[in-house]
Amino acid sequence: MIATDPHYQICSRCIMDTSAAGISFDAEGHCNFCTEFLERSGALVLNVDPEKRERELQALVERVKREGKGKKYDCIVGVSGGVDSSWVLVEAVEMGLRPLAVHMDNGWNSELAQSNIENLVRTLGVDLVTHVIDWEEYRKLMQAFFDSHVIDIELLYDNAMLAVNYQQAAKFGIRNILAGTNQATEGMRFPQGWNHLKFDRRNIVAIARQFGRVKIDTFPSIGVLGFIYHEYIKKRRWISVLDLIDYNKEDVLAALEESYRYRRYPYKHYESVFTRFYQGYILIEKFGVDKRRVHFSTLIAAGQMKREDAMANMEKIAYPSQKDLDADIQYFLKKMNWSEQQLKDYLAAPPRLHADYPSEAPLYEFFKKVYFKLFRR
Repeated sequence: MIATDPHYQICSRCIMDTSAAGISFDAEGHCNFCTEFLERSGALVLNVDPEKRERELQALVERVKREGKGKKYDCIVGVSGGVDSSWVLVEAVEMGLRPLAVHMDNGWNSELAQSNIENLVRTLGVDLVTHVIDWEEYRKLMQAFFDSHVIDIELLYDNAMLAVNYQQAAKFGIRNILAGTNQATEGMRFPQGWNHLKFDRRNIVAIARQFGRVKIDTFPSIGVLGFIYHEYIKKRRWISVLDLIDYNKEDVLAALEESYRYRRYPYKHYESVFTRFYQGYILIEKFGVDKRRVHFSTLIAAGQMKREDAMANMEKIAYPSQKDLDADIQYFLKKMNWSEQQLKDYLAAPPRLHADYPSEAPLYEFFKKVYFKLFRR
């Protein structure tokens, strides 16, 4: 969907446009995505009573300490090297918690991410567990996903990251996992079809078997039943602690740079070489999806970015420079053992849906309906 299309429309408040499936606009030209975000997040985060939020934060800290009493750690913080998870680790230490930092290395870490993580844990004095995925097995799984032509190639990383954090929580008897997710900077929902259910182990296994007959030996993964077991039977919680503090991304970046020798990335989730190549090139070229629209629109709606600045950024490629993009293309080709023609053929082939392959998404939707019917009346 491009601006020359006669049906093209862009939100007058954020920058979501008709490239997003299911978008609609009110009489003022405001889209349903930012309207929903403001209605949901306004009460939860943006306009919350500071005293009420502080009470909730203190209650959380007291509970984490109480449930972790007598244990080596009282919480887990999954760290990627990105700003959100880095600040969660800082906040956890400053609140007097005893976090275990957990990082998953899938072979695509940028040198900058490695440096940011090392500086952070060393300065804070916290223990770090790094789970390194077998590269050859992971590369074969990635190749299967490329061959399937589904959109969410990052399902592999995200699913494994969830599994690794749950595994560490189980190992140390920890119930609280502090997440970098937050409403203030990433609370806007993604349009349908832009990503996939992150607990869909069945989808991963089916694609692996169909394309290349990849056998999963060491790859950490988790399905819907595993999610239910950890969350609802063992009561292991993912907590968006950043929703309970005044979280301004620019202020946080400045603090990280000053105190922890942190170096920032040009866009969200660019701490991974593949993630930045996927979001900055593959998604745009093959699927017509530019996640910067959601990321920037969330910041605009939250009052942390000017709309005109976001519009100006969208006029540029999703990379600091063409030179950087060219370097990542060559890095990707070498690491995946692809030729330039293979990349061209992949980008030209039509996308397919995750639902074209066996999936746990129907099971997850059924569970949600039952849960909300029984417990959220």
